[in-house]
Amino acid sequence: MKRRSPGSAEPVPLLGGDELLGEDAESDLSDSEESQYSGLEDSASDSSEEEGAEPGETALLRTPDPVTGGKDEYEHDSSDEEDIRNTVGNIPMEWYKDFPHIGYDLDGKKIFKPLRNKDQLEEFLDKMENPDYWRTVHDKKTGQDIKLTDEQVDLVDRLQRGQFGDVNFDPYEPSVDFFTHETMIHPVTNRPADKKSFIPSLIEKEKVSKLVHAIKMGWIRPRKPRDDTPTYYDLWAQEDPNAILGRHKMHVPAPRLPLPGHEESYNPPPEYLMTEEEKLAWEQQDPEDRKLPFLPKRYSALRSVPAYARFIHERFERCLDLYLCPRQRKMRVNVDPEDLIPKLPKPRDLQPFPTTQSMIYRGHTSLVRCISVSPSGQWIVSGSDDATIKFWEICSGRCMKTIQLDGAIKSVNWNPNASLVLVAACVESSVVIVNPGLGDRLLCSSTDQQLEGYKSPEEQKQQPVTWVAAEGADFEQGLRLRLHHEKAVKQVTWHGRGDYFAVVLPDNGNSQVLIHQLSRRRSQNPFRKNKGQVQRVQFHPTRPFFFVATQRYIRVYNLLKQELTKKLLANCKWISSIAIHPAGDNLIYGSYDSKLAWFDMDLSTKPYKVLRHHKKALRAVAFHRQYPLFASGSDDGSVIVCHGMVYNDLLQNPLIVPVKVLRGHDITRDLGVLDVVFHPTQPWIFSSGADSTIRLFT
Repeated sequence: MKRRSPGSAEPVPLLGGDELLGEDAESDLSDSEESQYSGLEDSASDSSEEEGAEPGETALLRTPDPVTGGKDEYEHDSSDEEDIRNTVGNIPMEWYKDFPHIGYDLDGKKIFKPLRNKDQLEEFLDKMENPDYWRTVHDKKTGQDIKLTDEQVDLVDRLQRGQFGDVNFDPYEPSVDFFTHETMIHPVTNRPADKKSFIPSLIEKEKVSKLVHAIKMGWIRPRKPRDDTPTYYDLWAQEDPNAILGRHKMHVPAPRLPLPGHEESYNPPPEYLMTEEEKLAWEQQDPEDRKLPFLPKRYSALRSVPAYARFIHERFERCLDLYLCPRQRKMRVNVDPEDLIPKLPKPRDLQPFPTTQSMIYRGHTSLVRCISVSPSGQWIVSGSDDATIKFWEICSGRCMKTIQLDGAIKSVNWNPNASLVLVAACVESSVVIVNPGLGDRLLCSSTDQQLEGYKSPEEQKQQPVTWVAAEGADFEQGLRLRLHHEKAVKQVTWHGRGDYFAVVLPDNGNSQVLIHQLSRRRSQNPFRKNKGQVQRVQFHPTRPFFFVATQRYIRVYNLLKQELTKKLLANCKWISSIAIHPAGDNLIYGSYDSKLAWFDMDLSTKPYKVLRHHKKALRAVAFHRQYPLFASGSDDGSVIVCHGMVYNDLLQNPLIVPVKVLRGHDITRDLGVLDVVFHPTQPWIFSSGADSTIRLFT
């Protein structure tokens, strides 16, 4: 392809065609081939080609065009078209991610990607060393780094600030009123109206004729004119099926007014007339509290009766009652009341359980606060406010031994270990360990030998209590050890193995609970800080758990891991006593607000069932070791025995059935039954009361 210059007849080869211009052009081509963008030499602009040409050749190339006058027609092109060097169009450049080229130029040749991309290190060095890095952007279509000019940077800055791109544009210039607001006489155009503007439309005529035919045939019914006149009806009319209220099936008719009585007569009988005192009392009452809304009066004749002053007021109140009082028809369900009572087994099917009073143990002179039965079931020990501990034979009712102590006995507990004959009792601020000397003499002597065989360690550690061995008269009575505490002791309870026992000191600050070891004569405070006032403590029958009952919570601690395992919410005001089921998964508590609650610890931390059978405060609760029985004693003088069966199936809830109410104790100084305990092997129960007696129910 060749063109002729205006002043010469020789053809001039075009740069970039099949014929090249000398050695310099060849060097330019080699430079373009060595460029990192291969294939861009043909798509380069004419200006770049002219820079590599000879001066003479440049003059030939810049021969002025007779049409454009020697000026570049694209020099001041302000079109917003895209860069035409890559002709792929407006497509995602990710499509060329897996190809060696990035697009095509105007001649359809591939534009190859850079042979080597910049890594992060080179990018960082370029960022640090290149002062124009901040104004350099990467063109994804051509693979080039373009340096923005100052005008382009200013344009980007204005667009980011929400301003107009053109600097010379004034958004607040005054608006030009192109059309005048004045009404002109002459029209803007004087074009004559079309013919179709005043000739009826044939298409509309055909549609109207079809509608008229449909109305005549009855296919289309025109709408009736709306009647805006209000309609009135009797709100309390009889329920006529054709009436408006016939649709309301649940309509209840208005109640009728009561018929007038003798007091509304113009000449009532004398007994209906009020005296002066009754009139004064009637006037002082509120209108809602009056039996009659008027005062009965007597008139000589009917024609002398005046008009009723409250007639309009009463009619108005009647209307208010009729439309403001909601009335609805309630569907009565025929339910047999017996079906609402849960189906419980009969008490005779749940035998054996104690039913009758068999024996009364008399001998104390003051209220008997606590009792405990020996593991063999042959003896029972009782503690009283008369400062004595009495040992009784259960079958004969004979008092075998009496021990006189220094103060009232708050708690006694027989050691559950059958190889030890020991009883722990709380007296004021001390705990005494007693060997009653009853039963097998070999067991009694071996118990004494075990206590005497203790050897104190060389280094005595500081302990919260003082262990003192009994001597003299105390030893002859049966006392073996005495533990002196700082405050009054309220309760003592043994561990199942008989070596440890715990005591409760409610007024001892952070040392309200102490655990003592009998074999080593060692004492310790298991808690660094007590949460609330401790009422009762109990050891788990089989596992290393320790139950601590405060006024409203029962906390279960693991003694091996030394952590809180569970916290039970008692849902009462003040816990008085607790008892653990022999299996260990259930417990009951009694409270001073007449509640007895059963906890299923595997089920929830809230009570499974709450019983309110007693009328006064509960003082003691107890479980039987072998039979599914538990009992509670209260200040109302009664002992309630309940059947509490715990099943091995975890999906079946415990069965709780009250079976018997045992009475016999007399209420003394508002106190009734103070303690209850079951026999270890027989379905018998012992109760001690404020009437200084112990009663056996079998």
